[in-house]
Order: sequence, then C-alpha cells, then structure tokens
Amino acid sequence: MMPDIEDTKKYVKTVADHRNWILEPDEIMLNDLIEGLAINKERFGYRSCPCRLATGEKEKDRDIICPCQYSEPDIKEYGHCYCALFLSKEFIESGKKPNKIPERRPQEKI
Repeated sequence: MMPDIEDTKKYVKTVADHRNWILEPDEIMLNDLIEGLAINKERFGYRSCPCRLATGEKEKDRDIICPCQYSEPDIKEYGHCYCALFLSKEFIESGKKPNKIPERRPQEKI
C-alpha cells in the first residue's frame, strides 16, 4: 500500500490555513516533508513529525504528531517549526531561510 500523499498535502494545507502559517516554499523540501508525514501515517497510524524519531506508540508520541506541540512556540520564536514545514508570514516576508533550531522536546522523550 502506498502512503497517501494527496491526503497529507490537503492536511498540511488545512493546518497552515487554520493557523495562519505558510507552508515551506521550496517545493522539493515541502514534498519530502509531506512524504515523510504520509509514510509515518502509513507506518504508525498517525502523522508524527518527519524529522523526529517516533516510537510507534501514539500516547508516547502525542507531542510530535503534526503539528507538534512545539511548532507554535518555535514559529513564534524562530519563524518556523523544527522541520520548517510551517513558517510564519513575517519570516517569509523577511526573506530569511530556515535554519536549524534548538530541539524543545524533552531529552527523556527522545
């Protein structure tokens, strides 16, 4: 069975629209992130963050289900979430490119 890329595209677009965020403008990067989310949905039954290691146990991974609980504070502070799937309008308008940002997830969950 193939991961449902189209469904995941719709999902991230809906999340971005709802939260007033912008999706990663680089098409290749965006598609890689969407594919990672779709694969995780196929593998685990939920869309865990594609740039973090999920356990496969939904309760343990609840904090990293997209959009993860760290995305909002990351976007407020850095202009984008950890994997740069979602960005603020201000960040996009600034012309900056996403950079690696500190991991907010507690060490014991990693």
